[in-house]
Amino acid sequence: MAVYTDVSDLALENFLADYGLGKLLAYKGIAEGVENSNFLLHVTAGFFILTLYEKRVRPEDLPFFLALMEHLSAHGLVCPQPVKTKQGDLLGTLAGRPAAIVTFLEGVSTRTPSVAHCSALGAALGKLHRAGADFPRQRPNDLSISAWPRLFAQAEDRADSVEPGLAAFLAGELAALAALWPHNLPRGVIHADLFPDNVLFLGEKVSGLIDFYFACTDFLAYDLAVCLNAWCFEPDFSFNVTKGKAIIDSYQSCRRLSDTEAAALPVLARGAALRFTLTRLVDWLNVPPGALVRPKDPREYVKRLRFHQRATGPRDLGLAL
Repeated sequence: MAVYTDVSDLALENFLADYGLGKLLAYKGIAEGVENSNFLLHVTAGFFILTLYEKRVRPEDLPFFLALMEHLSAHGLVCPQPVKTKQGDLLGTLAGRPAAIVTFLEGVSTRTPSVAHCSALGAALGKLHRAGADFPRQRPNDLSISAWPRLFAQAEDRADSVEPGLAAFLAGELAALAALWPHNLPRGVIHADLFPDNVLFLGEKVSGLIDFYFACTDFLAYDLAVCLNAWCFEPDFSFNVTKGKAIIDSYQSCRRLSDTEAAALPVLARGAALRFTLTRLVDWLNVPPGALVRPKDPREYVKRLRFHQRATGPRDLGLAL
């Protein structure tokens, strides 16, 4: 989440007139994240989240995201629900951007995940994949391996200003992963961005999953690889194998990995680290002037990527074969 587009009181009040949510009492921008403009709304009917879709989100993809949230909720997963207008529409336009309102979920995200948090996250991811198994829509992963050369091209000429030698390092990784990337793994709906700030907890229990705007159809095990990157590295960028095992074991209590998926997990984790290195690098080099946004340091994922280069197999990630 972030704020790129400013919204005036009058514009927001006019937008809300199409909804049956009552009077606008207060609103504020949410600075976390890097993709869309988000606001916490307080209206007569309660609290809601307003999202203005920017950057990588294409308007034609929005029905997929909104329908997915409805589908997952109907299958028992706690996630935000789109709020319809008085005319039954899920989408509107605000400040020149496609916009939607979703329900507000109770809970807080953790910046320092414990092993118990990781275990709860793994089970939630497994339940998500199980709940999405019969979702009828599909959406390609626009940020999978075929997109990485394009992202690199956007940052290659300035990459060494972030870290000396980074451009050559990333070029080598692109070539290596193109040769190593698996094929024909089980596919389905994935979240693709299930970082700690997209998981809400009450105590150590997951109270909701949010921010489905990278959701797509891809390898299910890739989603697990994203989580291992996002949840298991300590502040010194060492990999906490106990946390990795907690995620994987709880995930497998809901959905068992195939032998092929298990063998591919180190390469998928390496690829996920490269994907977030590249998108963070592009964002780091292209923050719009005046945007209320906290760009993420791409060097954090370069360090994760170096760990994955050294990994010798699935056991290094916590997977007991």
